[in-house]
Amino acid sequence: MNADEFKARTQKLGLRVGRLADALPSSRSADIYGKRFIRSSSSVGANYQAVCRAKSLADMINKLKIVE
Repeated sequence: MNADEFKARTQKLGLRVGRLADALPSSRSADIYGKRFIRSSSSVGANYQAVCRAKSLADMINKLKIVE
């Protein structure tokens, strides 16, 4: 898998999770879990983009440690 394919997959993941969260029943707990689910799934793409913008190997490793 190359970089463009991975970027597209992470974007699709965020959109699919958003649709799934919209389909959850309307309740307080579903809203809380749905928001958390959306945040955690969209952070995958955000962290990947941050790593791609790294200026050096050391910077890339630092960004990956933040994700970890």
